[in-house]
Amino acid sequence: MKITNVEALYLRLPTIDETRTDSSQDALIIRISTDAGIVGWGEVDGCPSVAKAIIEAPVSHTQVKGLRHILLGQDPLQTESLWKRMYESTSYYGRAGAVVQAMAGVDLALWDIKGKALGKPIYALLGGSPIKLRAYSSNMFQMTPEATAERAKRAIDAGFTGVKFGWEPFGRSGLDLDLRYIEAVKAVTGTRVDFMLDVGHVWDAKTAIQRCRAFEPYNLAWVEEPLHPDDYVGYARLSEAALQHIAAGEQECTVAGFDTLIEKGKIDIAQVDLTRCGFTQAMKIAVTAARNGKKVANHCFTTDINVAAALHFLASIPNALILEYGVEPGEISRALARNPIQVKDGYVSVPESPGLGIEPNSEIIERFLVRG
Repeated sequence: MKITNVEALYLRLPTIDETRTDSSQDALIIRISTDAGIVGWGEVDGCPSVAKAIIEAPVSHTQVKGLRHILLGQDPLQTESLWKRMYESTSYYGRAGAVVQAMAGVDLALWDIKGKALGKPIYALLGGSPIKLRAYSSNMFQMTPEATAERAKRAIDAGFTGVKFGWEPFGRSGLDLDLRYIEAVKAVTGTRVDFMLDVGHVWDAKTAIQRCRAFEPYNLAWVEEPLHPDDYVGYARLSEAALQHIAAGEQECTVAGFDTLIEKGKIDIAQVDLTRCGFTQAMKIAVTAARNGKKVANHCFTTDINVAAALHFLASIPNALILEYGVEPGEISRALARNPIQVKDGYVSVPESPGLGIEPNSEIIERFLVRG
């Protein structure tokens, strides 16, 4: 079997809110075709137009070529060797960041092909088992504490036993407003529903330590990414001083990056985004986390391709904690899959069909595809 085409499909809502850190408003979907008629699907959560260019770029010289050119004619079942081939063939301009994120989306599609060709779900290829995973409802902070609390109530009514709120306006306007948000959510969740807090890396270490101490009475399940992703020293200071678990990792996309974050930053929970890391790297990242006694959760705020990939990954590692399930109402994220991932009583089952176990809806792709 050989790869005959690698496509990067950029989907975007007609109107987006440029003031919000909401990655559910667009998506870059990867479609890999083969001469056996098997099609694999992946996704990249990064800057879609940049990742698309990395995939489609023509040859400049031996060390500068797009991923499509690198992969055409190759055997899609050789996932490990193809990862190395992509990495080495882009080393002149890659090795991290957007290039690795683009590689991750390709890697997901290759594993989808592999599972379909072998007639097995990806978790089975990774040595996992068909478990159910507890999921939490992942939300943007709303513009008022009252609207945020209403979102929390909606999540509980839907059966979730954990909720997370993140990003603006939280953390930007002082402690008093932050406490109003936390108190509004805790009034709804009480002690029976976990409350995760995502700060959006806006504080320095001293501020984060002060805020975590102020938040101690509210028994937060974790505090996520309060510092700049490069502040490993600050993360170490915070992790040692805070009573709450500290979670981070969605900004990392390499094994080396997670090694540093876990071993130097001393975080408690490593958050791996499959659409930025891919299966081939994610399994190695989980080993590093386990060696250091850390739990692993996924990061996911995009489509069901990401959700399905995260489920297969978490079902295949011994230190999985919980599944992030984004609930922003954008039509791309909510309607892309023809067979969407369902949450029942706060749990999600790993797909049993070969490959990822989900297939995109061609009508949604056509409706939101950015052409030209």
